Amino acid sequence: MELKRLDASDRRRITALFADVFTREPWNDDWSDTDQLNAYIADLTGQSNSLALGYFDGDRLLAASLGFVKHWFRGTEYVIDELFVDPCMQGQGIGSAFLRAMEAYLTRQGIVLLFLQTERTVPAYAFYLKHGFTELTDHVSFAKEILPGT
Repeated sequence: MELKRLDASDRRRITALFADVFTREPWNDDWSDTDQLNAYIADLTGQSNSLALGYFDGDRLLAASLGFVKHWFRGTEYVIDELFVDPCMQGQGIGSAFLRAMEAYLTRQGIVLLFLQTERTVPAYAFYLKHGFTELTDHVSFAKEILPGT
């Protein structure tokens, strides 16, 4: 297995794996609008501070992490927007191995903190706790849907 930094040439394979993962249980996201999906992946991989990492077995992408580097007062952080593993490979230790490889790579890059958000009701929640992530009890996420005419 090998960790590689992903770039624009990898977008097709990132998009395919992302859609395969997140249109299934437990997420059931509707990514049928391929223009929106392609724009989302381009947003996550094409900014000046984007950092996309992939975990490969030969030429096969098994897992990916899409996020960005953020320079913060505590040091440089990697903010993960999406982290996903091929559904056929889940439960086989690929996610754990990928996370270990990511941490080693990020440490060499001077990254001192990983930040991500997930839902308590999905298996990823327990996965992150198992791997030493701490739930931020004072952190609050807000969202507001903006509808036309409001």
